[in-house]
Amino acid sequence: MSLLPSLHTVKGICILDNDGKRVIAKYYDQTDESFATVKDQKLFESKVFKATEKSASEIVAINNYTVVFRSNVDLFFYVFGDSRENELILLSVLNTLFESISMILRKNVEKRALYDHMDSILLICDELVDQGIMLECDPNNIVSRVHVKTEDIPLSEQTVTQVSYDILKSFNWLTQS
Repeated sequence: MSLLPSLHTVKGICILDNDGKRVIAKYYDQTDESFATVKDQKLFESKVFKATEKSASEIVAINNYTVVFRSNVDLFFYVFGDSRENELILLSVLNTLFESISMILRKNVEKRALYDHMDSILLICDELVDQGIMLECDPNNIVSRVHVKTEDIPLSEQTVTQVSYDILKSFNWLTQS
């Protein structure tokens, strides 16, 4: 491990159910022996789940990794990085992940809905982090790239930006006809 700054801040993202079973997991550091095999990954995930299932804090340190997490209904969301990684960056990735998923699932963030929209959830992970580098921290941009149309989102749940974009688009359509 080098002490030089790096853009590769995220070691992995995983979502576990309330039993600690893997729903989604993406690991970005191929050189780390801790995540070399699926068995090693699941062992790490079980350690993380045991350490966090009753924890009141959002940040824990496990096996030289900084883990930030958030729980909701029957899911646990985890983002982890090196032990020297900035917790605020990891927390930003976690919050963007959760907010993007929440927008896709229309605030119904639970295991069954996550399984129903697995393709969009995996695309969100890909748009958020690539090879451990955080690419985007705005959930609205991520959701727009994942091709969710704002017409599918109820007006009460849309952001001001989304509503103003729809109004502008409608205005342009009226002026062209």
